[in-house]
Amino acid sequence: MPQYQAVKGTRDIFPDEAAQWKYVEGAVHTLASLYGFSEIRTPVFEYTELFQRGIGATTDIVGKEMFSFLPDPNGRSITLRPEMTAGVMRAALQKNLLSLAPVHKLYYISELFRKERPQAGRQRQFSQFGAELLGVSSPVAVAEVITLMMQVFESLGLTGLNLRINSLGDTADRLRYREALQLYFAPFHDQLDDSSKERLEKNPLRILDSKNPAIQDIIAGAPRLYDYLSTSSVEEFEKVLFYLSERGIAYSVDHRLVRGLDYYCHTAFEVTSSELGAQDALGGGGRYDGLARELGNSQDLPAAGFAVGMERLLITMEKQGLFAALIPHAPLVYVVLQEQELLDHGMQIAFRLRKAGIKTEIDLAARSMKAQMREANKMRASYALFIGKEEEQSGLYALKNLVTSEQSTLSLEAVLDILREPAQRELLKS
Repeated sequence: MPQYQAVKGTRDIFPDEAAQWKYVEGAVHTLASLYGFSEIRTPVFEYTELFQRGIGATTDIVGKEMFSFLPDPNGRSITLRPEMTAGVMRAALQKNLLSLAPVHKLYYISELFRKERPQAGRQRQFSQFGAELLGVSSPVAVAEVITLMMQVFESLGLTGLNLRINSLGDTADRLRYREALQLYFAPFHDQLDDSSKERLEKNPLRILDSKNPAIQDIIAGAPRLYDYLSTSSVEEFEKVLFYLSERGIAYSVDHRLVRGLDYYCHTAFEVTSSELGAQDALGGGGRYDGLARELGNSQDLPAAGFAVGMERLLITMEKQGLFAALIPHAPLVYVVLQEQELLDHGMQIAFRLRKAGIKTEIDLAARSMKAQMREANKMRASYALFIGKEEEQSGLYALKNLVTSEQSTLSLEAVLDILREPAQRELLKS
């Protein structure tokens, strides 16, 4: 056992798995660009009060899960970001982006940190991709971010996902519903767990989000938020559903669905997968018009967005066999040295090939030709380029197609001409 181990709740990602990450990240970049979203990268830590105000003091994230510390003599607390939306909104307000254009479409792939009990798909350091549409939060804008999210899943080949959706209404709707929930849960006070008792006073909607099996029957009898929505809120929600149906996106209305963050309003949604067991949420999001005001802006700023957990997404894809055909780091050509004295010449040839954009591998461990060929086949190289003393002197090299076993003796320029076309195809695929 080595002296040092990875910190609990973190994990190493080795090359084979990193190829899976790059594959998913590539799909996110491609689809986000297709929808006109531009990438944003924010600092890995922010002032703690950003999350206290933005996420809400009653949430588990702020109350139990943040990594916070005092970094300087001024004593102002800093927190490793537990989620991205508050930081993206902070950046937009600080830059005054909405003065430059009325709508901004931003996306990210970022590392986050929460002090949770580590388990499959849930680490203390984890990753999410997500998108935020700032400046407009109409039904069509909400449908736009949901469509982007679902198209990413579709492009990756995922099946069996369940999109659950609900309306949280506006502020007045939720105030009426809050009172109804407090009246409903009051007679069950002694049967609630400590967390739900605290939420009953501060934010009773969050009791509906409890995963405690002992109180699920109580929650099941609670009044529905939908019954407390105003006419305009109902019309807005039905318009979102219309757009989803029009685009062929399947969904199920779940009147118990609430988001765990305080800044959401109107539409909220979540995507689940049966491949993940009890912790089945892949991602979710919704509207959060009030976040900007919570962060000190003089008025609300219309916004909608989503976030998806990368680790859970990768687990789901693995279980559905979607990485079976993914070959990580397969070189197009493997330079095989007949004698190790030719290493300097071989390295120069490898440099020329790489300079031309051709993925090339060469042995650095002084192995035999037989061992080099085994390695070339193991790495699934398409070609082997043989270098011996005769090749070094003549400038003509044996190029073998490892798929068809055809072999030709060619000048280096001719080798480059042959390999450039498949190299370009590989570049386009990546």
